[in-house]
Amino acid sequence: MTDTVSSFWGPVTSTTEWCEINYAYSSYIAEFYNTISNMPSILLAFIGLVNAFRQRFEKRFSILHITNMILSIGSMLFHATLQNVQQQSDETPMVWEMLLYIYILYSPDWHYRSTMPTFLFLYGAAFAIAHSQFHFDIGFKVHYVILCLLCIPRMYKYYIHTNDASAKRLAKFYVLTLFAASICWLCDRLFCKEISRWYFNPQGHALWHVFMGFNSYLANTFLMFCRAQQLGWAPKVGYFMGHLPYVKIQKPKSQ
Repeated sequence: MTDTVSSFWGPVTSTTEWCEINYAYSSYIAEFYNTISNMPSILLAFIGLVNAFRQRFEKRFSILHITNMILSIGSMLFHATLQNVQQQSDETPMVWEMLLYIYILYSPDWHYRSTMPTFLFLYGAAFAIAHSQFHFDIGFKVHYVILCLLCIPRMYKYYIHTNDASAKRLAKFYVLTLFAASICWLCDRLFCKEISRWYFNPQGHALWHVFMGFNSYLANTFLMFCRAQQLGWAPKVGYFMGHLPYVKIQKPKSQ
C-alpha cells in the first residue's frame, strides 16, 4: 500500500502493490514481509538442487530448482523496490517456470525430442521481450493461469499411475498448499481495505510466498519420483530430519 514515507528507491513504478504498508520498517525495503517471505522458497529450492546433484538426476530437475531460486530472488527484488523493472524479474521467471513444468510433464511422450524445448525456449524469450515492452497486468495473470491449467491433466495422470502411498501423499500436499496459497492471495487482493482496519495484518501475500515455496518443492519432488519410476530407478520417498520429503533412487549398475 502506498505511503508517504521517503524511500531509497524513489516513487513506486510497478503496476501492482499488495496489502502491506510500504517502507514500514526500512527505507530500503518497500514491502518487508512480502520480501523476507521468499527466503523459505530459496532454501527449499537449494535443498532440492543439492539432492538432484547428489543423486545425479537429469539436468532438467537441476534447472527447475535453479529456476525456483531465480523466481524467489526476483520476487524479493520486486517487493523490496516496487519498481517496474524489478516487477519483470518476478513475473517473467514465473512464466519460464511454468514452461519448464510443461516440458517436464509432457516431454516423456513427445516423439520429436528437439521441437518441444526449442518452441518453449522461443516462446519464453518472446514473452520476456513483449512483457518488458507492454507491461501486461491482467493479461499476465490470465496467461499464467492458463499455463498452470495446462499442467493439471498431466499431473493427474501421473497421480493415478503412481501406486506408492508416499508419492501420492506428496501430490495431496501439493494440492493442499496450492489451495491454501490461493486463498491467501485472493484474500490479500480482494479484502485489503477491510484487512487494513484490523489490529493485525495477516500478510496474506507473504503467506502466499511461503505456501508456494512448499508447493513448488512438493511438485518438484513428486515429478522427480515419477520420472525415476519411468526410468526404472526404484524411487522411494525419504524424509530429511524426519519431516521434509525427498526422493531416494537406486540406479541399475549399468547406469
